[in-house]
Amino acid sequence: MSDALKHECGIAVIRLLKPLEYYKEKYGSAFYGVNKMYLMMEKQHNRGQDGAGFASIKLDTKPGERYISRVRSVAQQPIQDIFGKINERVNNELTAHPEYANNVALQKKHIPYIGEVLLGHVRYGTFGKNSVESVHPFLRQNNWMHRNLIMAGNFNMTNVKELFANLIQLGQHPKEYTDTITIMEKIGHFLDDAVSKIYKDLKKEGYNKREASPLIAERLKVAKILRRAAKNWDGGYAMAGLIGHGDSFVLRDPAGIRPAYYYKDDEIVVVASERPVIQTVFNVNFEDVKELDPGQAIIIKKSGEVSFKQILEPLERKSCSFERIYFSRGSDAEIYQERKTLGKLLMPKVLEAINNDTKNTVFSYIPNTAETSFFGMIETAEAYINKKKTNTILKGQRSLSAEKVTEILSERARIEKIAIKDVKLRTFITEDSSRDDLVAHVYDVTYGVIKPEDNLVIIDDSIVRGTTLKMSILKMLDRLNPKKIIVVSSAPQIRYPDCYGIDMANLESLVAFRAALSLLKDANKYHIVEDVYNKCISQTDLDDKHVQNFVKEIYDPFTDEEISDKISELLSDESINAKVRIIFQSVENLHKACPDHLGDWYFTGNYPTVGGNRVVNRAFINFFEGNNERAY
Repeated sequence: MSDALKHECGIAVIRLLKPLEYYKEKYGSAFYGVNKMYLMMEKQHNRGQDGAGFASIKLDTKPGERYISRVRSVAQQPIQDIFGKINERVNNELTAHPEYANNVALQKKHIPYIGEVLLGHVRYGTFGKNSVESVHPFLRQNNWMHRNLIMAGNFNMTNVKELFANLIQLGQHPKEYTDTITIMEKIGHFLDDAVSKIYKDLKKEGYNKREASPLIAERLKVAKILRRAAKNWDGGYAMAGLIGHGDSFVLRDPAGIRPAYYYKDDEIVVVASERPVIQTVFNVNFEDVKELDPGQAIIIKKSGEVSFKQILEPLERKSCSFERIYFSRGSDAEIYQERKTLGKLLMPKVLEAINNDTKNTVFSYIPNTAETSFFGMIETAEAYINKKKTNTILKGQRSLSAEKVTEILSERARIEKIAIKDVKLRTFITEDSSRDDLVAHVYDVTYGVIKPEDNLVIIDDSIVRGTTLKMSILKMLDRLNPKKIIVVSSAPQIRYPDCYGIDMANLESLVAFRAALSLLKDANKYHIVEDVYNKCISQTDLDDKHVQNFVKEIYDPFTDEEISDKISELLSDESINAKVRIIFQSVENLHKACPDHLGDWYFTGNYPTVGGNRVVNRAFINFFEGNNERAY
């Protein structure tokens, strides 16, 4: 993607179902779980590079023995930093105590991080500061083992203010105003309540406090706690939690916005944000890794019993399509085919833009994440060229010479590596003119492969703000002196902010929104902007379920093509000699390519939860009033 976006996080949960000695004997190490967690987090580093965290719980420890370990990092390479610290601590303990080397019981008792229940998280910071205090997992501590709660998630909530207010009504005094703390404290409140009630029942049955502890673990109903805590949540989430005595869970939002996959056998239960991570790390087949259903929780009791409970009534399924287009690992079998299909479906528009002149067109892609869509586009281009060859030969029949047939058959789609990212720009210069010059040189180009009569087609996975495209990529491509530059987005026009994970909290940064405003001015219809503002203001006191998305009216007067043409105009200037055209995927074709992932709110404004409409209206109010604030 030419515009850097922060989005998503990655979660990983591992529950070892056998004693640690089993893994030592079979796999050569009692640190089997820790090693697998390292791989799972490393395989999900594409989902978050701002920070990483790890936590573990040891089962059945004696009082006074440490049973919870946690380490977090915001270092430049946080995953390596975390596991470097873990390895250093482990090696120091083994060096100081050689007797631990082949004694799993002593390792478990004295060495931190080793345990049967493990939680990992990689973070992209979309809300709050990027400090180690903001990094998951979060820990809610208590001297009662059952009241300790460790949480990490891939989520954003649209109604944090409401949830925060609910905690205050419950008599709590949250230490921070963030959705993570708010969610953890809400679950923690109902966890405390459940533990207290079970203890009172056990006391009536004649058990003393010490006898009650293991029975609390048995009787604790995690599903009931989650139902009570999640009742008013509005957002996209895959929420993972560990309870101090050893229960664990992962809960997915009822619209299926955020992904969660699991695998289980008689040795292990594992949950992750992406399917191929589990496939690769545990060497299992595609069909063995299942998707957690929307609104469902996978719950692993301390005993090892695994159950699936419907916590929230499922909504219409709206799994995030943007995640499929860009953020997930392309090694997933389904995602790979979806991305290729996105490229194939764009080819008719591309052929129209180049007047079917494939002979004088060079195809390429930028950045590397667009490579798979590029393959799909080229497959369709080759099919078109082959059909053209066949028709030419059939028309010529016997009049064609061998040399002419060879010439006809030699035509192929011209594929070149055009753009190379030469440096990761560090924006340490704030002066606009100097900074713009730096941005313009982030990419380098391959000279000598473009002729003045050539069209240059570059596919990108999406165009969000257009800043890098305008300040760097188009200027760079123009140095090659093509006749026409056609930038193709495998995603549709991004018109609305996201409030479930992607860091797109305002409207004015979106190039499609700026293009619509410009068209309104050109058509003397800019009064619509104030009309929409007044309609948004009129809804500020309504319950979320009654709020409508009036920002759609900004786009209603124009066709997709009119907005695309205006974006082309906004992103090119007089310094660019080539004719520039921007082509976007249609929403209809997006749904064809990703039929099971129909979450398209950033393209259509059709938000999957009631909080989304409030967020988009607030974003518009902020734009109109000039408030540089987040909409959620």
